[in-house]
Amino acid sequence: MVTGGRKGKENSVVSSPSSDAYRKLLDETFNMNRPRILTFKEKPPTPVEAIPRRLLSPPPRNAKSAKPRRQIPQGSEKTLDAPGIVDDFYLNVLDWSSNNVLAIALGNTVYLWSASDASVEELVTVDDEAGPITSISWAPDGQHVAVGLNNSNVQLWDSISVKLLRVLRDGHQQRVGSLAWNKHILTTGGGDSKIIDNDLRVRSHIVETYIGHHQEVCGLKWSASGQQLASGGNDNLLFIWDRSATSSTSSHQWLHRLQNHSAAVKALAWCPFQGNLLASGGGEGDQCIKFWNAHTGACLNSVETGSQVCGLVWSKNERELLSSHGFSRNHLVLWKYPSMVRMAELCGHTSRILFMTQSPDGCAVATAAADETLRFWNVFGIPELAKPPREESSMPFVDYCIR
Repeated sequence: MVTGGRKGKENSVVSSPSSDAYRKLLDETFNMNRPRILTFKEKPPTPVEAIPRRLLSPPPRNAKSAKPRRQIPQGSEKTLDAPGIVDDFYLNVLDWSSNNVLAIALGNTVYLWSASDASVEELVTVDDEAGPITSISWAPDGQHVAVGLNNSNVQLWDSISVKLLRVLRDGHQQRVGSLAWNKHILTTGGGDSKIIDNDLRVRSHIVETYIGHHQEVCGLKWSASGQQLASGGNDNLLFIWDRSATSSTSSHQWLHRLQNHSAAVKALAWCPFQGNLLASGGGEGDQCIKFWNAHTGACLNSVETGSQVCGLVWSKNERELLSSHGFSRNHLVLWKYPSMVRMAELCGHTSRILFMTQSPDGCAVATAAADETLRFWNVFGIPELAKPPREESSMPFVDYCIR
């Protein structure tokens, strides 16, 4: 009766003038005639805060742009036979062109596999005196391919006309196990520990020699700017060379000589989103991935992987790094950078993964192992926004077709 909450029959009261006057006095005394005291008809009103809660607790980052978690396939998309592949850690006989054609050397023969229609073509078979083939690298135009040989020569082929354009001789005294392109410059690394720049526009192609390693050079990578060259060798050394600092009159012009690895350094990868960041991987006696500031030579981080590091590839779309391994796991590991948390481990090969290369769109990788299989992995996913391919100017390889 005091609150006035009851109505109808349960709220009926005999009314009299004196009782009405008393109720009015009681309501005024206890403010019972205020409409919102202790009663809500529908739902409680929103409480008034001195400081809005949203100002004290900001919304989570990227709340509107949060992407669904990417599903990483745990197995390979397809597997191809690769009989006769040379089981040699120090070679580099697998590469994927900008025209979506995969080149692989099986013994003395180079095969071209088109990822567009799965067609296979034989490019070249060398004789036993020249072979086996020890390195392969596509030029940026996706048409020309360099083939390093066990006899220290390097052949340059036109993959469309299937024509041998040129043979580079007299540069190395032992096999050429690593190759790297920098526009019209083809850089070669040999078992004789030498690194040579070959300018394919001129007849006398040797324009620069890098002397620093004292064992076989098994890893070569130019930075995206084309100003810095990373080289790794069987002497456990990693060199960073600055193109502007090199000189044909001096044999010791490296920018940094890094000796932190305790095994051969073959795996090298320049970061696509941070130009001065270099990742390197050590062999069986080291098993570490190290990150370097290429400007200062400082080691930024070192991660123990537990297996021989055979290859490294950065994602072109995410801050991720993929490593391929030999003994003892023979698997792939996808890392989140810079935390280096393992995002996925991909298994399938039964022997050490010797070679790894990335598709031109950056979504997939191909790996070749000592188990004589070639496997394709959709590890990096599909980019949100496809960028148009960068046009490359035609390269004047045919100016000097010297045999």
